[in-house]
Amino acid sequence: MSRFDDPACYGEAWAPVYDDQFDGSDVSPAVDFLADLAPGGPALELAIGTGRVALPLAERGVDVAGVDSSEAMVARLREKPGGQAIPVTIGDMAELPVRGSFRLVYLVANSLFALLTQARQVECFRAAARVLAPGGSFVLECFVPDPGRFDRRVRTLSVGENSASYEVAQHDAVDQRVFAQHVTVDERGHHLRPLAIRYAWPSELDLMAQLAGLRLGQRHADWDRRPFDASATKHISVYRPR
Repeated sequence: MSRFDDPACYGEAWAPVYDDQFDGSDVSPAVDFLADLAPGGPALELAIGTGRVALPLAERGVDVAGVDSSEAMVARLREKPGGQAIPVTIGDMAELPVRGSFRLVYLVANSLFALLTQARQVECFRAAARVLAPGGSFVLECFVPDPGRFDRRVRTLSVGENSASYEVAQHDAVDQRVFAQHVTVDERGHHLRPLAIRYAWPSELDLMAQLAGLRLGQRHADWDRRPFDASATKHISVYRPR
């Protein structure tokens, strides 16, 4: 198994800098949206990571638990105020090694695409459906694919006086996969952070939901519930049991 195929690979490489990617971003629209769906909870975040969304959601009074494949990511969560209080299971979110019933199951920041085959993504839908309470919601935040973007092989990320960062990507259009390396060059040498995704179109996700016994309830262009149309670059999709 290559490192790209290891579910924990991303977390090990990205945990030290993961929150930096979202520095200055406001999670309150996401927290408001999720809290409205399951006031009080219980809620389950798949790929909970460093708790960027789970912690403020818990502060809103929602009973939150999580699943993540990366101990390194969860260690960052534990370092934050309130991080010790959130129960997290280390495991594969496609197999969902948790018990119980949840009013809300959610994935943010394209985390579903970290599952690198269509079959694994369908497994995740089915696992989420299995633990959803009657009338519960399965929520995804995903980008709308733009294959042309992936074919731009090298992308400059940042240039500073003592460092530079760039991304090199390889696109497999047949399997809808992208394998990338974020490379930072500084006075200490080269630093590699691998990234692999298997993207899916909104209509494909809707079919996965049907296979899992779910149906699309809502779809918005962002957490502020703006209408989803052809100009949208991402979507917030809410699936419910049929």
